[in-house]
Amino acid sequence: MSLRKKNPVIRAREDLIKEIEDLKQALETTNSNFENTCDPDLIDSYIYEMNAISFRYRYLLRQMREMELEM
Repeated sequence: MSLRKKNPVIRAREDLIKEIEDLKQALETTNSNFENTCDPDLIDSYIYEMNAISFRYRYLLRQMREMELEM
């Protein structure tokens, strides 16, 4: 049995890291889209999307800190 299957804490940490990495990529993509558009509606949309991603990112970082304190 692998260590990943044995320890749910390690699996949860790995999943959290993956989600944080995915959010970083999503933020880069959204920022690039924002930089390359002139349409006011799309600009507004990208601003809202960047804010939402940023809030989610901060939440996940807090979760990671709490998880590391418990380890």
